[in-house]
Amino acid sequence: MLTGQQRSDIDKIWKEFWQNGMTDPLSIIKQITYLLFIRNLDRQQELKEKQANKLKMPVQDPIYSDEQRDLRWNVFKDKDPEQMFSLFRKEGGVFDFIKSIGAKGGLFAATMRYANFDINSPKLLDRVVQMIDTLKIDDRDSKGDVYEYLLSKLATAGINGQFRTPKHIIRLMVDLLQPKTDELVCDPAAGTAGFLVGVVEYLRDNYPEEFYKKEFRQHFNNGMFSGFESDNTMVGISAMNLQMHGIDNPKLQYMDALSNDNTEKDKFSLVLANPPFSGSADYDGIELSLKKALNLGKTAKTAKTELLFLALMLRMLKPGGRCAVIVPAGVLFGSTKSHKAVRQQLVDDHQLQAVISMPSGVFKPYTGVATAILIFTKTGTGGTDKVWFYDMKADGFSLDDKREPLGKLNEETKAVTASVEENNIPDIISKFHAIEKGEELKQLRTGQHFFVSADEIRDEGYNLSFNLYQEVVYEEVKYDSPKKIIAKIGDLDKDRMDLMKELNNLLNIQ
Repeated sequence: MLTGQQRSDIDKIWKEFWQNGMTDPLSIIKQITYLLFIRNLDRQQELKEKQANKLKMPVQDPIYSDEQRDLRWNVFKDKDPEQMFSLFRKEGGVFDFIKSIGAKGGLFAATMRYANFDINSPKLLDRVVQMIDTLKIDDRDSKGDVYEYLLSKLATAGINGQFRTPKHIIRLMVDLLQPKTDELVCDPAAGTAGFLVGVVEYLRDNYPEEFYKKEFRQHFNNGMFSGFESDNTMVGISAMNLQMHGIDNPKLQYMDALSNDNTEKDKFSLVLANPPFSGSADYDGIELSLKKALNLGKTAKTAKTELLFLALMLRMLKPGGRCAVIVPAGVLFGSTKSHKAVRQQLVDDHQLQAVISMPSGVFKPYTGVATAILIFTKTGTGGTDKVWFYDMKADGFSLDDKREPLGKLNEETKAVTASVEENNIPDIISKFHAIEKGEELKQLRTGQHFFVSADEIRDEGYNLSFNLYQEVVYEEVKYDSPKKIIAKIGDLDKDRMDLMKELNNLLNIQ
């Protein structure tokens, strides 16, 4: 849990950039990320040196040579601002060093060759270095929490928020799928790796004993987590995010997951994603199997990215693999051939388990688009008997641009307790898992959730809209006759005139 002091320290660093003319949130994140990486390299070198001293032997695989001593955090942080700034900018200096170390520093280091040093004043560099130096982030949990809070600035700044799915929505999707320790997890639109981090946190909460086992740690650090991202800046940020959460070597690839370069097929047991909405991909660059899945003819010029990603996830999942994905509401009822083709595949060729409609305010203040979560399992042989529909009306936050928490705040624990009317998420999770256990949920079509048979969905052209299947109960309302209503208006008018006369008398108005 992030402390108030840690939040305050991050806020002060952020403010320092703003006061010195750097106002783009993504640029600030990048510069802080680079500095955290430099600090972490020096910490790693110190550990190697301590171990070597204990064993009375040379340092194994040193990160810095003796000639590079001035490039180490604990050395340059004590230099005056001008000297420090010069060390960063000069050829062979601090920034050139971290751009050149490549695989020695892991995946994040490998992305550094694209990095730019954008801090433009000695004063700003010195101030930020001193502030980062005092951050209390020596253990894995605090590193992860601090970096997550740092990334949340992308959202609160009001721009670049498309990179971040609200954390409570990520946790909802992870809790629905309940990852196991032997999973192969992928997010084909990784962004800042929020979904992958969500799985990490779930595993640490539910399987803490597994982290003491060598075999699991090997799997966890070197093969369990994969992601694709077409923006190299975000690859670096997501790699740092995962490393801050204790994953040594995540398999993040700088690649358009929809392109011909992505050949992954029948591999992953778990896919969680919030792929780009309302985009269009150029037909020529789309991988062939995805074109076929969407019934795209040779005359097509583009295809909607949200549909392509659904087809991609089905291809990348291994048989029995599960997926939770956020889609715009249009995917549920769109009438194009591609929309229908994807929905038909989910219902007829695989097992569509749930459609959870979310309120349009979930992604505010960036967009008010209505969205839904699809939960499905890849089978290749069908299996959809009935689909559970749930209309989420509240997610624990106000649905306006402020997105303030709802419920009562416990001053001692700082936890917020919300009623089911204020937050449907606990209800969704408990009911979904009850269904998985075979429990019967008797719910009328007039309620907030219900089942719809696969045959009925087929009859409706594979439409997955909640409102189509919900039954609306109309209550008869009886009104007075027009004559009675007019008489009541006359009585009200008489009362008004009587009151006006009484008021005039009180004011001695003739």
